[in-house]
Amino acid sequence: MPLASSPRVLARFIGLFHLIVIVGGVVAQGLISNRLVVFSSAATTATNILANRQLFQLSFTIFLIEMAANVATTTLFYELMRPVSRSLSLLSTGWGLTGCIIKTLARAFYIVPLFVLGGASVLSAFSTEQLQSIALVLLRVNSQGANIALPFFGLEWVLRGYLMMRSTYLPRWLGVLSFISGLGWLTYFYPPLGSRLFLILALIALATAGALIFWLLVFGVDEERWKELATTSL
Repeated sequence: MPLASSPRVLARFIGLFHLIVIVGGVVAQGLISNRLVVFSSAATTATNILANRQLFQLSFTIFLIEMAANVATTTLFYELMRPVSRSLSLLSTGWGLTGCIIKTLARAFYIVPLFVLGGASVLSAFSTEQLQSIALVLLRVNSQGANIALPFFGLEWVLRGYLMMRSTYLPRWLGVLSFISGLGWLTYFYPPLGSRLFLILALIALATAGALIFWLLVFGVDEERWKELATTSL
């Protein structure tokens, strides 16, 4: 059965992929990367990475899985919200996929330090200290690249929240939470402001994601209302 013909199944797939995004991000960034990467010390970071090569590589793999699930979530959300407004749902999807592309490209800089610190012969002209500094710069580029993606995700969720509020087949309060969460990430259009507010923004986003995932997995959507709107929007 095509997903589009069963909006409740579609909603549950979205909830599942969104759960993978959240869990993947928390594990790769919060439990692994943040413990290995010390931005105040290139030497400590290099030592941590070399002493935990497999763990560092695992975090990279999880980051890629997270982004694959993010693309799936963004794409499937287009179909779920299409009955409300095809054009606005498409615009939300476009902003979301832009964020996914930026963040995925940034992750390439995350794994490169492992090669830089691994003693490749092409880098033999550099001293150990220089290689450590280069590795830390690459990790900073990864971090800044991920931050650049955040306002695009913010635009995506502001518009998606608006669509949810109008949908009538999802609770209005879920749309309000998504709208507020998206507004928060827009602060990263000016990164110094976003960085200062990050902890608050992350807590709001996690609470919103938890509520949305729970609802989509357990309740899904009002199928009759979704199909009614889908028919009238053709």
